[in-house]
Amino acid sequence: MSACLLGDPVRYDGASKGLNDPRLAQWCALGWVLPLCPEVSGGLPTPRPAAEQQSDGRVLTQQGENVSQAFYLGAEVALAQAQRHGIRLALLKANSPSCGNRQVYDGRFQGRLISGEGVTASRLRQHGVQVFNENELAALAEALGWEA
Repeated sequence: MSACLLGDPVRYDGASKGLNDPRLAQWCALGWVLPLCPEVSGGLPTPRPAAEQQSDGRVLTQQGENVSQAFYLGAEVALAQAQRHGIRLALLKANSPSCGNRQVYDGRFQGRLISGEGVTASRLRQHGVQVFNENELAALAEALGWEA
């Protein structure tokens, strides 16, 4: 699970996007949640410059710095954790260049979303992990067979 969704201040701007959902609290209490920020796991600091995925797969900051290596390393760390722990479902931050599972920003730093996946979401999905975002908690609960 994206660590920022658990309230960890690991986003590029040093903030979090903590979710207040009783299902999530129960899943945490049951030990079903493994928090991870792929960008931090890939070696990027917090805070850090905002980055967006480009059409060629590179990830650049608005200043043009290529941070692709950290994003791809973070995706590999997330995949290794998923495989180590037998994880088949992931809850990741929507629209993120790492974690977005439906949409990502278009790479022009103008706030425009396009269909696509972040680096980590894509890597996990390629290896059979179902990826959900924070707007898909009901679908995740259903995939878990969860009735609370």
